Amino acid sequence: MNRSILIIEDDADIREMLEEALALPGYTTSSAADGQEALDIFAENTGYDLLVLDLMLPRVDGLTVLKKIRAVSTVPVLILSARNEEYEKVLGLEYGADDYITKPFSVVELQARVKACLRRNKEYQEKESSDEGKIRLGDLLIDTENLTASKGGRLLKLTAKEYELLKLFALHPSKVYTKVQLYQEIWDDEFLNDENVINVTIRRLREKIEDNPSQPRYIKTVWGIGYKLGSE
Repeated sequence: MNRSILIIEDDADIREMLEEALALPGYTTSSAADGQEALDIFAENTGYDLLVLDLMLPRVDGLTVLKKIRAVSTVPVLILSARNEEYEKVLGLEYGADDYITKPFSVVELQARVKACLRRNKEYQEKESSDEGKIRLGDLLIDTENLTASKGGRLLKLTAKEYELLKLFALHPSKVYTKVQLYQEIWDDEFLNDENVINVTIRRLREKIEDNPSQPRYIKTVWGIGYKLGSE
């Protein structure tokens, strides 16, 4: 299936490089040169399979674009960031970005990260779960057939990776996962000594499923090791 990608980058040379790099695997690309143009394009077509989003944009900055898109869509978002944008990079993850790539980057790395984002989202949206039934954890209900989760009867708006993390813990309630193991299981990628993605995704998931995220009962931190499912 052909995949469509919206590239949001104000630098014309980088934008052209991204378009050429993503055309090679056969993706269909559209582009926007500033944040407002990106929002206008997305409002006209919400069917994109992935957004490649630069953080430093004119008119409307990248974080604002991400926040507004996340209010209406769970489309995967790959952030482009400069090396000195650590704070903005973490904010992007907190706002719901799926991954980030730091400038300068190689075409091979870009293609690999785009492929990983698309693959994981496709599995989340389209795969038929081999598990049957539902998993109940206190007032949480995980539906492994419909790939949804609810709390107290209210459907939770989880991203693909938040859902996969929750399901992984629920299916293996006695296992303690290190951050490296979680990265390999959920992102299907090499860890590369980067804890930002894991930390922020766990924090976002806790904010959605815990009554008090600062005192979690579902996803417990095992200090010095990683995380595990908490006992009810």
